[in-house]
Amino acid sequence: MSGASSRAVWLPLAFRLALREMRGGLRGFYIFLACIALGTAAIAGVNSVSSAISGSIETQGQSLLAGDLRFQLRNRVATAEERAYFDGLGEVAVSAGLRSMARLPDGSDQALVELKAVDGAYPLYGTLETTPAARTADLLARDGERFGALAAPLLLERLGIRVGDDLLLGNARVRITATIDSEPDALSDGFGLAPRLMVSGEALAASGLVQTGSLVENQYKIRLDQPNAKKLSDIRKAAEKAFPSAGWSIRASNNATPSLTNNITRFSQFLTLVGLTALIVGGVGVANAVRAYLETKRGVIATFKCLGAPARLISAIYLIQIVLIAVIGIAVGLVLGAIIPLVATRFLEGVLPIPSQITLYPGALALAAAFGIITALAFAVMPLGHAREVPATALFREQGFERTRLPAWPYIAGAGLFLAALAGLAVWTAYDRYIAFVFLGAIAFAFVVLRFVAYLVTVLARRAPRVNSPALRLAIGNIHRPGALTPSVVLSLGLGLALLVTLTLIDGNLRRELTGSLPERAPNFFFIDIQRNDLDGFRKVLSDNMPGGKIVEVPMLRGRITAFNGEDVSRRNVPASGRWVLQGDRGVTYAKNLPENSTLASGEWWPADYSGEPLVSFSAEEGGELGLKVGDTVTVNVLGRNITARIANFRNVEWESLSINFVMVFSPNTFAGAPHAWLATMIDPRATAEQEANTLRAITNAYPTITSVRVKDALDIVNELMGQLATAIRAAAAVALVASVLVLAGALAAGNRARTHDAVVLKTLGATRTTLIRAFSYEYMMLGLATAVFALFSGGIAAWFVVSRIMTLPSSFLPDVAVMTVVIALVMTVGIGLAGTWRVLGQKAAPVLREL
Repeated sequence: MSGASSRAVWLPLAFRLALREMRGGLRGFYIFLACIALGTAAIAGVNSVSSAISGSIETQGQSLLAGDLRFQLRNRVATAEERAYFDGLGEVAVSAGLRSMARLPDGSDQALVELKAVDGAYPLYGTLETTPAARTADLLARDGERFGALAAPLLLERLGIRVGDDLLLGNARVRITATIDSEPDALSDGFGLAPRLMVSGEALAASGLVQTGSLVENQYKIRLDQPNAKKLSDIRKAAEKAFPSAGWSIRASNNATPSLTNNITRFSQFLTLVGLTALIVGGVGVANAVRAYLETKRGVIATFKCLGAPARLISAIYLIQIVLIAVIGIAVGLVLGAIIPLVATRFLEGVLPIPSQITLYPGALALAAAFGIITALAFAVMPLGHAREVPATALFREQGFERTRLPAWPYIAGAGLFLAALAGLAVWTAYDRYIAFVFLGAIAFAFVVLRFVAYLVTVLARRAPRVNSPALRLAIGNIHRPGALTPSVVLSLGLGLALLVTLTLIDGNLRRELTGSLPERAPNFFFIDIQRNDLDGFRKVLSDNMPGGKIVEVPMLRGRITAFNGEDVSRRNVPASGRWVLQGDRGVTYAKNLPENSTLASGEWWPADYSGEPLVSFSAEEGGELGLKVGDTVTVNVLGRNITARIANFRNVEWESLSINFVMVFSPNTFAGAPHAWLATMIDPRATAEQEANTLRAITNAYPTITSVRVKDALDIVNELMGQLATAIRAAAAVALVASVLVLAGALAAGNRARTHDAVVLKTLGATRTTLIRAFSYEYMMLGLATAVFALFSGGIAAWFVVSRIMTLPSSFLPDVAVMTVVIALVMTVGIGLAGTWRVLGQKAAPVLREL
């Protein structure tokens, strides 16, 4: 019979036998189902939430941008020629944004605000929702000497005021006419450090806040007639060609929030990789469950062989069962993954754009299903190969699979092929493929190290000195005897605990830096938009209120990098780590001498009286990421003019100090005569909260146009945001840990048959149940400690690398994390181990002894 004819006969037969055998239920496969369902649900849920938010951003682009196109200019308004160009495109809405101080009329309190001035056309798309509801123009209208203003509820709470009360904004007086419930373009405006205050353009002009060098963003939003992607792209190219030196940034409604979209994509990739970790950990559980299930089918397999069934028929029967059960687990996971966005959007509503109706995301679900089925097959093939080798004599004598031998080479090749497919899918779907490669390498290395840890524990147990306690002696013997649970337990818990330690240490170090040493090293205040003629008086007010403090002040302009060595930066292939330098405007300054918080990395600093071609000092780390070297040229657009400077040197910058730092420091002659403001910090570690409050009040009342930022308040906002991110990360880590628990339970279940034999023999020889319980407890305790040591060591190294090398922050090991890890490891191993073996201790001796 030919091969094709043979397959046509035995494949349908294998399918019928597989279905017939599954009529007995899924007993033995519950761990398998749970592991696959959990990992699949995590990946499906994360990617569905990401797709939901990204899809909403895309469909709500016009509302999120409040226009079809947005032209943004820093520190200047559009020229008459530019404004005429905008008007020729369509209806235009003009707004301006800056940070400023709003204060009570009696000068008793003040607060930093994100000020936004709009005209009568705002918003072109979307709706500005307020309480009470009314036309925006009416709410912002002038009433005598007062201007209407809209405020975020948080601002009213901070200042203890209500709708109808007055505030002072620079030199203008405003009256709060309503609170802002929803601002359509809030997300496209970017992350704010303070509550929103919205006024009219007339009120901003009356306030006197916009002066020479003020950090103000002027936006011109345009509503086009019948916009589409091609039209948006064509207009953008035409505008850049018509005004090559404008220095504006252009954003279209089909990419309204690129930073938010990129951050969501990056974060979802991270959570997807954590979910994949849970799935891979679950893969170990799949292997254990398949092995345990097939061991219960030894007699059936042996009977098939006695009746002349070929090995390929036996393999096909159980492969079909495995695939069908995997499909059930994946289906459960996909249902859970589809539900997760419904839950997540309830928490994200009002923070991020979310869909207005229930939607399924086939791409996210298909990706999760692909990960699930490939993982199930990758980890099930090897046990299936062992089952194929069961001899016919197993029908007549109790024996297990021969685990010291590898299965036939096709099964090894098949497992390798599926693992390669799993890795390829993870890399192919990753936003940052380098991170995916590193992740997969770390997982593979962790598996190798965990195998070595299990081997080392076995060797140490084998060479341990003889002890007097029978229970402890039995426990040590159980660790190194043939068929011991040591490899399964160490592998089951190791990866999940290591991931938990890594994420907890990263979170702990970041929180300690934000709430501990960083506030002590950081300045007390940042002061922005200081005019040259206010400098002397400003210094005096600061010195009077904080006499022990140190004032640092530097000139500041805003500029956008447009070219390196004459090449447009948009055509340059820049790694993700250095891309932020080219996104939008950067603060720039000039200096005669090397800044005190920097050190020279390469090149030479210019003389104090230098007057040659423009020179620039570039941050060493960012310059290296951008591929720059000493002698290259950098073109920066400042105040609508392109200035080209040659890189004279690179500096090592201490960004983590939160002091005044710049990517680029120019030679003083570069900006000779250019209008600019000043930036200053006040550093006084001994200052009290009352002293800081008095200083803030004095500066705001004396110089209402100077913006004051209290660093502690900004750190509190960042810390709150970090807490929200940490919650998501801990939830993802918990999924991996739950997978580890399931795998551990599966590993113990797989070893219950051998435990039953051991317990019966020992009880027959006189061992009591108490002795056996103590022996098992000692065994699980030693394995838990060994796994905890590995998790602390590997997780500590991984966290140190991320914190110190990637985030460039001080990293230290946290003792409470060590204690938590040890406790979790012991509770899981001892608790689950004893729960799994309790039934074993009650087995009757006679039935078991007859099978030996």
